[in-house]
Amino acid sequence: MQAFGQRTLLLTGFLASLLAVGIPYWVIPYSSVSLPDALIGFGVIVVILAALALRAWVTAPFWKTTLVIGASVPAAVLARVFVEATADPTSHNLWPLEITIAMGVGFAAALIGTVAGSLIAKLMPRRAGDEQP
Repeated sequence: MQAFGQRTLLLTGFLASLLAVGIPYWVIPYSSVSLPDALIGFGVIVVILAALALRAWVTAPFWKTTLVIGASVPAAVLARVFVEATADPTSHNLWPLEITIAMGVGFAAALIGTVAGSLIAKLMPRRAGDEQP
């Protein structure tokens, strides 16, 4: 696949995952947020499915897919930290820990999807002209 198409699909998967994780997470009141529980749900399923789809159709290399799609979860947490810490500098004193927890959730979910997608790609019959990155 051409680099432009690969970048576009990776960006689309990243943004879809970011919004699927971020929107439900961003609306939770700060006093009610408990990580990683606040991140687990529909958004993580979107992360898994985005990574799975990108690998099942061999759109991007294994680790690139895992890293880009997995980064959507800590990006959602970082966006909340930035907005809330800008409004109230005393909030999010443990933001590095929040990001670390989000990285674990995001990269674990993306890795699951990437592995599953890679297995599906291996099981699918190859068509003439298909390229393996």
